[in-house]
Amino acid sequence: MTLRKPTRREFIGSAFCAPFATSLGVTGARSDTFPSRNINITVPTGEGGGSDRDARLFTEILKTHLDTNFEFGFYPGASGQVGYEFYMNNREPDCHNLIVSFMGAEVIVLTLQAPHIQIGRDITFFQQIMSEPMAIFSTPDSGIATLEDLVKKAQQEPMNIAVPRLPHTSSIGMLALGEATGAEFNLIPYGGGGPTAMAVVTGEVPCAAMGLSTILSVADKATILGIFDNVNPIPDITSAPLVNDVFGSKIPPLKSGRSWAIHTKAIEDYPDRFEILKSAIQKTATDPAYADAVAATGVPRELIYVAGQEETMEFADNLVGLANRYKSLLSAG
Repeated sequence: MTLRKPTRREFIGSAFCAPFATSLGVTGARSDTFPSRNINITVPTGEGGGSDRDARLFTEILKTHLDTNFEFGFYPGASGQVGYEFYMNNREPDCHNLIVSFMGAEVIVLTLQAPHIQIGRDITFFQQIMSEPMAIFSTPDSGIATLEDLVKKAQQEPMNIAVPRLPHTSSIGMLALGEATGAEFNLIPYGGGGPTAMAVVTGEVPCAAMGLSTILSVADKATILGIFDNVNPIPDITSAPLVNDVFGSKIPPLKSGRSWAIHTKAIEDYPDRFEILKSAIQKTATDPAYADAVAATGVPRELIYVAGQEETMEFADNLVGLANRYKSLLSAG
């Protein structure tokens, strides 16, 4: 093969055009400004619920750290499964699509109802932004003033307990408490935190087990009986005892956490985009403006919990283990 030496005009022309060709992405190297369009947020619950509220609140602050807008889609059903199925099957794994997760319930649902969506292999929870323990509460009119009262009655006859969903960390707490004390609880799912709290307030059921923040929304009518954790995160608000301290049990801490999740394939195929996204979300989670916005909704600042990808995935793995341990009971009915 014979190589021809370029003329002076050809050389100058090619040198002049090269920078422009590179900037326009016509040299073979893809230009990848991120984000290049709005980011879609899949919400696996109904519009107006806690996930909607928390995601909108967070993204309002996130806009100051990431130059884009956010579009929300709501896909409730099957305790969150419908939303995850939609996200995995209909959203491109290109880092322009996220799902907001209420991890406690939804990880359990994925484990029990959608084993084809595997945590880690298919979906990655990469940033936790809130954490709340499960708790049990009654009302002053229920006749149940303490945790000991509840267990004593449930040892004598089965007690109806409201829970947001059957596959839920609060359900695991009540099942574990029954195992530890010989009490018998009938779990009645009410399809969400708000309806569960109201079932107790109206006297439809004597007690409920659910996330602490929702109980606080009816604090003027609630008696918090016990907390499923190793520490009370809000001692200035409630002096409720820890369940394990009352009965000497060894129930693991039972929490739920709000977090952001993404296709694992998006992380693998677009690592640079993911780092930009993850960095912006981390900055938002630690932004004082976010803490102020949370407090303005009535949720204690103490429930803000910032954890990175490794810790968040460890939390998810622990929930998978709990779901499998109580699988037969959580799947009943």
